[in-house]
Amino acid sequence: MQFGPVNWIAIAAAVGSAFVVGGLWYSPLLFVNSWLKMSGVDKRVFDAGLRKALFADLLSAAATALILNQVLRWSGATGVASGLFVALLVWTGFVASALITQVTYEHRPFAFFAISSGYRLVTLEVMGAILSAAW
Repeated sequence: MQFGPVNWIAIAAAVGSAFVVGGLWYSPLLFVNSWLKMSGVDKRVFDAGLRKALFADLLSAAATALILNQVLRWSGATGVASGLFVALLVWTGFVASALITQVTYEHRPFAFFAISSGYRLVTLEVMGAILSAAW
């Protein structure tokens, strides 16, 4: 297994895209109110920890973009369509399969899983499109 070169501009664009998707996904326009209600997190507590959470999201998005970039290379993905497919496989195997336990073990509503994993799906798809188009 060999690590390929990294297109840092594409990585930065992929990381930025995670913040755009997250900003929309968890906005009052879409799912933040439902998510807050189902998660049991008080809005004031959420807001108070936002700076720390955003920093953690930055690190998480950077790690995701770097690893997805390598997975795309190792898979031989060429072009946006194959990048989207690889991102879907990564989401299915590593995100959805892990987050479904929020429903099964934590007895949360399926909608909570749909919001949380849906955000990750859209983020991975956008990242997959950016990264596969960039090289």
